[in-house]
Amino acid sequence: MEDTRKVVLVVEDSLLIIERILRLLNEADNIKMVIHAANYAESLKMINEIRADIILLDLNLPDKSGLELLKVIKSNQPQVKVIVLTNHASDNYREICTYMGADHFFDKSSDFDKIPATIIAMN
Repeated sequence: MEDTRKVVLVVEDSLLIIERILRLLNEADNIKMVIHAANYAESLKMINEIRADIILLDLNLPDKSGLELLKVIKSNQPQVKVIVLTNHASDNYREICTYMGADHFFDKSSDFDKIPATIIAMN
């Protein structure tokens, strides 16, 4: 039987946010593995080495914009689902991310609890 559980890559530089995401993802039984990258360069390496099904992406990375990473992901692996999770949740950023192919756009301050259900619903 084929394993349909998902590999999730979390691209985030805040350890507090990562820990919170990991606690939330424990609720989702369709996750096989959660991996983490703290910056653009590290995440590019992981994206190329480990085939993630879902990427949780912060827009504010220490070495480059998450928007640039979103562009690379959707250009090279359009099947990968991307959930943008940001403190910069303006309508402008939401429109840009949606236009660039983000599947979901969440505000870190108010939408955090939507992450598990969103991942569970992804097929």
